[in-house]
Amino acid sequence: MRGLAKLAAGRGNVALAERPERPPAKGETLLQVRGAGICGTDLHIADDEFRSDPPVTMGHEVCGVVLEAGQGVDPSWRDSRVVAETYFSTCSRCEWCRDGRVNLCPERRSIGSFVDGAFAPRVIVPARNLHRIPDWLDEHAASLAEPLACVCHCLLDPPKVTAGDLVVVTGPGPVGLLAAQVARALGGSVVVMGLESDTARLEAARKLGFETETSVDSLAARLEVTHGANVVIECSGSAGGAATCLNSVRRGGRYVQIGVFGKPVEIPLDRIFETEAILTSGFASTPRSWRHAMRLISEREIELEPLVSEVIPLGSWEVAFEKLRAGRAIKIVFDPRLEDSQDDGTRAQPEIAQTAVPASMKE
Repeated sequence: MRGLAKLAAGRGNVALAERPERPPAKGETLLQVRGAGICGTDLHIADDEFRSDPPVTMGHEVCGVVLEAGQGVDPSWRDSRVVAETYFSTCSRCEWCRDGRVNLCPERRSIGSFVDGAFAPRVIVPARNLHRIPDWLDEHAASLAEPLACVCHCLLDPPKVTAGDLVVVTGPGPVGLLAAQVARALGGSVVVMGLESDTARLEAARKLGFETETSVDSLAARLEVTHGANVVIECSGSAGGAATCLNSVRRGGRYVQIGVFGKPVEIPLDRIFETEAILTSGFASTPRSWRHAMRLISEREIELEPLVSEVIPLGSWEVAFEKLRAGRAIKIVFDPRLEDSQDDGTRAQPEIAQTAVPASMKE
């Protein structure tokens, strides 16, 4: 099976390559991948700025259909349209696992970084990780359930925004636009901050009903009346975005770091001292944050489909990575069912028959 993999340590070393397959073991399911979103973390893995264990198939934002269920798995999962939590295994013994904070387990192994992931036609995930998606939800957009769960972990456990709060979000990428929507669902009045070059992303923010800014001075003038923002949410993963947030938070306000920097950055941390701002973050997701995310989706409080810029075949990965690095797209989703030659940038909805499991995998 051909998948997009990190083949060796070091910057780069990413290519389409033949990857091993196996049948699902006890407690596992085999999914046909219908949509696999490219995450900023995937770019960090490619640049060797995020831990991985190559060779490994990348991709952890997945929507698929259950093809096979291993021993002990409820057979009703078969043929279900699902999204999946990313943790393949944790130790179950450490203090963090015992506290329910499995995302902090030192032995955690996730798909796409330590176990073969979803940038391939099929992927194996534990059945305990599965969540069925509503019939009305587009399969490509559904792959954004995973970043939404990460945002929910940062903003909802416990809630970081209260009704009436003025909220500034820096970074109008997919995580920033999801964070803005979650903050609004909590009752916040949200302003999305981006760069002049974030044209498409800021337009998407406006279509979602958010006010936007590209000028630090203009944002400062807006916040002068309120003495700053009650909550600032940093989603750009840049020193500039972090500085803007720290300079925008009001005294006694809250700073939430969601973006991944991938390297050391210099930011004005004395602002924490000066404002007594509360600094919080959240690493990946938890089963609880997934329940939050699936509720927000099912109640239609969050829009996912407007964030999908393109659906492409795996063979177009280099162009997709370049577009995302340049900020020329919001979310690009792989659909491995598409022919590699199809790269017209359209939101294809292929009517493709369910892929049969190779006979060698049933032996």
